[in-house]
Amino acid sequence: MRLAIDVMGGDQGPRAIIEGSAKAVIERPDLELALFGPRQRITAELLRLPQPLAAAASRLVAYDAPSVVSQHASAAWALRHGHDTSMAHMLRDVSDGRAMAGVSAGNTAALVALARRELGMIAGFSRPAISTAIPTRGGRRCYLLDLGANVDSPASRLVDFAVLGAAMAHCVDGVVHPRVALLNVGAEATKGSVVVREANRLLKERASSLPFAYQGYAEGGDIFQGEIDVMVCDGFVGNVTLKASEGLTRMLVERVQMAFESRLCGRLASVLAKPVLKRLKQELDPVRYNGASLLGLKRIVVKSHGGTRADGFYYAIQRALQEVEHDLPMQLAKRWA
Repeated sequence: MRLAIDVMGGDQGPRAIIEGSAKAVIERPDLELALFGPRQRITAELLRLPQPLAAAASRLVAYDAPSVVSQHASAAWALRHGHDTSMAHMLRDVSDGRAMAGVSAGNTAALVALARRELGMIAGFSRPAISTAIPTRGGRRCYLLDLGANVDSPASRLVDFAVLGAAMAHCVDGVVHPRVALLNVGAEATKGSVVVREANRLLKERASSLPFAYQGYAEGGDIFQGEIDVMVCDGFVGNVTLKASEGLTRMLVERVQMAFESRLCGRLASVLAKPVLKRLKQELDPVRYNGASLLGLKRIVVKSHGGTRADGFYYAIQRALQEVEHDLPMQLAKRWA
């Protein structure tokens, strides 16, 4: 199995991307990763891999892509001038069928624009949505979308997002009849923006023909209760919600550790509670949930957090592999479009 990697997208530089890629390759003997970026920089980082990861180098293949899409570049710049960038080369590798999926930690707006042009959309959908799974009560997951691909979305696009999110929950998690809600400031019918109220009307009108259970409005706290499988919102709200949740999670884990360490009795208790605290930190660590899907494209593309380190990028690759195994775009096209 071959995946394409944009080595130059992340804030941490190519080292974190390549180390995360090496970790993924070590775990899967059948995996080969095509690394796109300036060849000399990729080769230099491959030579610097720590000893446990050095064996992965034979299945990390460097492809020269001299230009880079900066984090400050606009989507328009990427479409006009980004032809020779590492991001564009990575997407073409996917488009041509050489790679089964692509992963990038690069500029979100540029990635969405270039992916839409290079890969095309599944019939019935006009724009991709970025989605990721958030852990909830009872060991369940809630898919939140959009997370930034579309800052302003009309009501009809929010309906599309509901379908895409439900398809994700059905295909990947096996939820037979996903429960879908619109994120709003309250459950009352009169609350929310004009766009959200119109999307609610459209979803209610089509409820009998939709392949999911529309639940109406839900508030931010409902994301984590385990009673909603898909939460739909525009990209601005989704991005803020996700990053606020990640920040809160980190703070809570740190505060729990500080509480144990502040007094002698707490330090003694922490020794006994160490396995529990370790498991809690692992379950809540946002790094484990790095990697957001660009849903609606004809091929698989995963967007990693721009500031991710090696472990985070490893999880983004795992997300891409999971979608390849479920043949997500094909299932979307056949059953949901």
